[in-house]
Amino acid sequence: MNACFYCGVDVGSSYSKAVLLDASGGFAAGAIRRTGLDFARVAMELHQDLLVAVPDARDNVARTVATGYGRDNVAFATSRITEVSCQAAACWHLFHQALTAIDVGGQDTKIIVLGETGRRTDFRMNRRCASGTGAFLEEMAARLDTTPDGLEALAGRGRDAVPLSSFCTVFAKGELLSLIRAGRPVEDIALGVYDAVVRRVVEMASLQSGTIVLTGGAARPGGVLVGRFEAALGRQVLVPDRPQLTVALGAALLAMREGEGVP
Repeated sequence: MNACFYCGVDVGSSYSKAVLLDASGGFAAGAIRRTGLDFARVAMELHQDLLVAVPDARDNVARTVATGYGRDNVAFATSRITEVSCQAAACWHLFHQALTAIDVGGQDTKIIVLGETGRRTDFRMNRRCASGTGAFLEEMAARLDTTPDGLEALAGRGRDAVPLSSFCTVFAKGELLSLIRAGRPVEDIALGVYDAVVRRVVEMASLQSGTIVLTGGAARPGGVLVGRFEAALGRQVLVPDRPQLTVALGAALLAMREGEGVP
Protein backbone atom coordinates (compact mmCIF):
# COMPACT_ATOMS: atom_id res chain seq x y z
CA MET A 1 0.00 0.00 0.00
CA ASN A 2 1.42 3.39 -1.00
CA ALA A 3 2.09 6.04 1.63
CA CYS A 4 -0.33 8.95 1.80
CA PHE A 5 0.73 12.60 1.91
CA TYR A 6 -0.99 15.96 2.37
CA CYS A 7 0.11 19.24 0.83
CA GLY A 8 -0.36 22.91 1.66
CA VAL A 9 0.54 25.67 -0.80
CA ASP A 10 0.68 29.31 0.28
CA VAL A 11 0.99 31.65 -2.72
CA GLY A 12 1.93 34.95 -1.14
CA SER A 13 2.41 38.36 -2.71
CA SER A 14 6.20 38.26 -2.28
CA TYR A 15 7.12 34.66 -1.48
CA SER A 16 5.28 31.38 -1.99
CA LYS A 17 5.67 28.39 0.28
CA ALA A 18 4.65 24.75 0.33
CA VAL A 19 4.63 22.02 2.97
CA LEU A 20 4.22 18.26 2.66
CA LEU A 21 3.02 16.15 5.59
CA ASP A 22 3.10 12.38 5.84
CA ALA A 23 0.11 10.23 6.81
CA SER A 24 0.77 10.74 10.53
CA GLY A 25 0.99 14.52 10.19
CA GLY A 26 4.77 14.58 10.41
CA PHE A 27 6.70 17.22 8.48
CA ALA A 28 8.03 15.60 5.31
CA ALA A 29 9.31 18.57 3.27
CA GLY A 30 9.01 22.31 2.76
CA ALA A 31 9.85 24.68 -0.08
CA ILE A 32 10.06 28.45 -0.59
CA ARG A 33 10.28 30.47 -3.82
CA ARG A 34 9.89 34.08 -4.89
CA THR A 35 6.34 34.44 -6.19
CA GLY A 36 7.10 36.52 -9.26
CA LEU A 37 4.34 37.31 -11.75
CA ASP A 38 3.05 33.83 -12.60
CA PHE A 39 1.18 32.43 -9.60
CA ALA A 40 0.22 29.19 -11.33
CA ARG A 41 3.80 28.52 -12.35
CA VAL A 42 5.33 29.14 -8.92
CA ALA A 43 2.73 26.81 -7.38
CA MET A 44 3.70 24.03 -9.81
CA GLU A 45 7.40 24.66 -9.15
CA LEU A 46 6.86 24.37 -5.41
CA HIS A 47 4.92 21.15 -5.94
CA GLN A 48 7.81 19.74 -7.94
CA ASP A 49 10.27 20.83 -5.23
CA LEU A 50 8.33 18.75 -2.71
CA LEU A 51 8.21 15.71 -4.97
CA VAL A 52 11.95 15.92 -5.58
CA ALA A 53 12.53 16.07 -1.83
CA VAL A 54 10.12 13.17 -1.16
CA PRO A 55 9.93 10.88 -4.25
CA ASP A 56 7.47 8.57 -2.47
CA ALA A 57 4.91 11.38 -2.57
CA ARG A 58 4.67 11.32 -6.35
CA ASP A 59 1.12 10.20 -7.25
CA ASN A 60 0.42 9.78 -3.52
CA VAL A 61 -0.68 13.25 -2.42
CA ALA A 62 -4.22 12.66 -1.16
CA ARG A 63 -5.28 16.29 -0.86
CA THR A 64 -3.83 19.75 -1.41
CA VAL A 65 -5.13 22.94 0.19
CA ALA A 66 -4.18 26.24 -1.44
CA THR A 67 -4.10 29.50 0.48
CA GLY A 68 -2.65 32.97 0.21
CA TYR A 69 -2.96 35.84 -2.22
CA GLY A 70 -2.84 33.57 -5.29
CA ARG A 71 -4.73 30.54 -4.00
CA ASP A 72 -7.20 30.62 -6.88
CA ASN A 73 -4.31 30.04 -9.29
CA VAL A 74 -3.26 26.68 -7.82
CA ALA A 75 -4.80 24.40 -10.42
CA PHE A 76 -3.98 21.13 -8.63
CA ALA A 77 -5.53 22.16 -5.29
CA THR A 78 -8.45 20.09 -4.04
CA SER A 79 -9.72 23.03 -1.95
CA ARG A 80 -8.89 26.63 -1.08
CA ILE A 81 -8.92 28.10 2.43
CA THR A 82 -8.10 31.57 3.75
CA GLU A 83 -4.71 32.39 5.24
CA VAL A 84 -6.36 33.28 8.55
CA SER A 85 -7.82 29.79 8.98
CA CYS A 86 -4.54 28.18 7.93
CA GLN A 87 -2.49 30.31 10.31
CA ALA A 88 -4.85 29.55 13.17
CA ALA A 89 -4.68 25.80 12.46
CA ALA A 90 -0.88 25.82 12.40
CA CYS A 91 -0.42 27.88 15.56
CA TRP A 92 -2.88 25.74 17.51
CA HIS A 93 -1.13 22.59 16.24
CA LEU A 94 2.32 23.91 17.20
CA PHE A 95 1.58 25.50 20.58
CA HIS A 96 -1.83 24.18 21.69
CA GLN A 97 -2.62 27.12 23.95
CA ALA A 98 -4.42 30.44 23.93
CA LEU A 99 -2.27 32.90 22.02
CA THR A 100 -2.01 35.92 19.76
CA ALA A 101 -0.34 35.13 16.45
CA ILE A 102 1.37 37.94 14.54
CA ASP A 103 2.16 37.11 10.93
CA VAL A 104 4.43 39.74 9.34
CA GLY A 105 3.77 39.13 5.65
CA GLY A 106 5.15 40.72 2.53
CA GLN A 107 2.23 43.09 1.90
CA ASP A 108 0.18 42.87 5.09
CA THR A 109 0.36 41.93 8.74
CA LYS A 110 -2.28 39.75 10.36
CA ILE A 111 -3.03 39.47 14.07
CA ILE A 112 -5.05 36.40 15.07
CA VAL A 113 -6.22 35.71 18.61
CA LEU A 114 -6.97 32.09 19.61
CA GLY A 115 -8.83 31.11 22.76
CA GLU A 116 -8.27 28.19 25.12
CA THR A 117 -9.92 25.73 22.72
CA GLY A 118 -8.15 27.00 19.61
CA ARG A 119 -11.16 28.94 18.38
CA ARG A 120 -10.40 32.31 16.79
CA THR A 121 -11.74 35.12 18.97
CA ASP A 122 -10.33 38.16 17.16
CA PHE A 123 -8.60 39.09 13.92
CA ARG A 124 -7.04 42.26 12.58
CA MET A 125 -5.13 43.08 9.41
CA ASN A 126 -3.00 45.98 8.25
CA ARG A 127 -3.97 46.66 4.63
CA ARG A 128 -3.66 50.41 4.31
CA CYS A 129 0.07 50.73 3.67
CA ALA A 130 3.37 48.85 3.80
CA SER A 131 4.19 49.95 7.35
CA GLY A 132 4.53 47.03 9.71
CA THR A 133 5.14 44.55 6.89
CA GLY A 134 7.99 42.71 5.22
CA ALA A 135 7.71 45.09 2.28
CA PHE A 136 8.60 48.00 4.57
CA LEU A 137 11.76 46.18 5.68
CA GLU A 138 12.69 45.44 2.05
CA GLU A 139 12.14 49.05 0.97
CA MET A 140 14.19 50.41 3.86
CA ALA A 141 16.95 47.88 3.18
CA ALA A 142 17.12 49.03 -0.43
CA ARG A 143 17.31 52.68 0.68
CA LEU A 144 20.26 51.75 2.89
CA ASP A 145 21.86 50.02 -0.11
CA THR A 146 21.62 46.53 1.34
CA THR A 147 19.43 43.41 1.36
CA PRO A 148 16.90 42.38 4.02
CA ASP A 149 19.54 40.05 5.46
CA GLY A 150 22.03 42.92 5.38
CA LEU A 151 19.54 45.18 7.15
CA GLU A 152 19.18 42.64 9.94
CA ALA A 153 22.96 42.33 10.22
CA LEU A 154 23.25 46.11 10.52
CA ALA A 155 20.47 46.31 13.09
CA GLY A 156 22.09 43.52 15.07
CA ARG A 157 25.08 45.80 15.60
CA GLY A 158 22.95 48.80 16.55
CA ARG A 159 23.14 50.18 20.09
CA ASP A 160 20.75 53.12 20.20
CA ALA A 161 17.75 52.82 17.85
CA VAL A 162 16.97 56.00 15.94
CA PRO A 163 13.18 56.58 16.04
CA LEU A 164 11.47 57.09 12.68
CA SER A 165 8.71 59.69 12.77
CA SER A 166 6.83 58.33 9.72
CA PHE A 167 5.16 55.01 9.00
CA CYS A 168 4.76 55.94 5.34
CA THR A 169 7.33 54.15 3.19
CA VAL A 170 7.80 57.15 0.87
CA PHE A 171 8.40 59.62 3.71
CA ALA A 172 10.47 57.09 5.69
CA LYS A 173 12.87 56.73 2.76
CA GLY A 174 13.50 60.46 2.79
CA GLU A 175 13.86 60.40 6.55
CA LEU A 176 16.58 57.75 6.30
CA LEU A 177 18.58 59.97 3.95
CA SER A 178 18.23 62.89 6.35
CA LEU A 179 19.46 60.76 9.24
CA ILE A 180 22.44 59.54 7.25
CA ARG A 181 23.27 63.13 6.25
CA ALA A 182 23.07 64.10 9.92
CA GLY A 183 25.75 61.50 10.70
CA ARG A 184 23.60 59.02 12.62
CA PRO A 185 25.17 55.52 12.64
CA VAL A 186 23.60 53.36 9.94
CA GLU A 187 23.40 50.47 12.43
CA ASP A 188 21.23 52.55 14.76
CA ILE A 189 19.08 53.67 11.82
CA ALA A 190 18.56 50.03 10.82
CA LEU A 191 17.54 49.19 14.38
CA GLY A 192 15.07 52.06 14.26
CA VAL A 193 13.53 50.56 11.12
CA TYR A 194 12.73 47.37 13.03
CA ASP A 195 11.30 49.39 15.90
CA ALA A 196 9.01 51.19 13.43
CA VAL A 197 7.60 47.83 12.31
CA VAL A 198 7.07 46.73 15.91
CA ARG A 199 5.43 50.04 16.84
CA ARG A 200 2.99 49.80 13.93
CA VAL A 201 2.00 46.22 14.83
CA VAL A 202 1.59 47.00 18.53
CA GLU A 203 -0.72 49.88 17.61
CA MET A 204 -2.96 47.50 15.62
CA ALA A 205 -4.17 45.47 18.60
CA SER A 206 -3.88 45.02 22.34
CA LEU A 207 -0.81 42.87 23.04
CA GLN A 208 -0.49 43.62 26.72
CA SER A 209 -0.98 40.08 28.00
CA GLY A 210 -0.97 36.44 26.93
CA THR A 211 1.29 34.37 24.74
CA ILE A 212 2.61 36.03 21.58
CA VAL A 213 3.65 33.95 18.55
CA LEU A 214 5.54 35.66 15.73
CA THR A 215 5.63 34.19 12.21
CA GLY A 216 6.69 35.28 8.73
CA GLY A 217 9.94 35.51 6.84
CA ALA A 218 11.40 38.21 9.10
CA ALA A 219 10.60 36.25 12.28
CA ARG A 220 13.87 34.38 12.60
CA PRO A 221 14.33 32.65 15.97
CA GLY A 222 16.76 34.83 17.90
CA GLY A 223 16.58 37.50 15.18
CA VAL A 224 16.31 41.26 15.48
CA LEU A 225 12.54 41.50 14.89
CA VAL A 226 11.84 38.96 17.62
CA GLY A 227 14.18 40.75 20.00
CA ARG A 228 12.57 44.13 19.36
CA PHE A 229 9.10 42.71 19.93
CA GLU A 230 10.28 41.21 23.21
CA ALA A 231 11.83 44.53 24.24
CA ALA A 232 8.64 46.43 23.39
CA LEU A 233 6.32 43.96 25.12
CA GLY A 234 8.55 43.10 28.07
CA ARG A 235 8.15 39.34 27.70
CA GLN A 236 9.17 36.35 25.61
CA VAL A 237 7.83 35.96 22.09
CA LEU A 238 7.49 32.42 20.71
CA VAL A 239 8.63 31.59 17.18
CA PRO A 240 7.95 28.33 15.27
CA ASP A 241 10.93 26.36 13.99
CA ARG A 242 9.96 27.26 10.41
CA PRO A 243 8.24 30.66 10.78
CA GLN A 244 7.99 31.37 7.03
CA LEU A 245 6.20 28.06 6.43
CA THR A 246 3.54 28.41 9.11
CA VAL A 247 0.61 29.27 6.84
CA ALA A 248 1.56 26.52 4.37
CA LEU A 249 1.80 24.10 7.29
CA GLY A 250 -1.71 25.08 8.37
CA ALA A 251 -2.96 24.48 4.84
CA ALA A 252 -1.41 20.99 4.86
CA LEU A 253 -2.95 20.26 8.26
CA LEU A 254 -6.37 21.30 6.99
CA ALA A 255 -5.82 19.13 3.90
CA MET A 256 -5.20 16.23 6.27
CA ARG A 257 -8.35 17.00 8.24
CA GLU A 258 -10.35 17.09 5.01
CA GLY A 259 -8.87 13.75 3.99
CA GLU A 260 -9.89 12.25 7.33
CA GLY A 261 -13.38 13.76 7.08
CA VAL A 262 -12.84 16.03 10.09
CA PRO A 263 -14.97 19.24 9.85
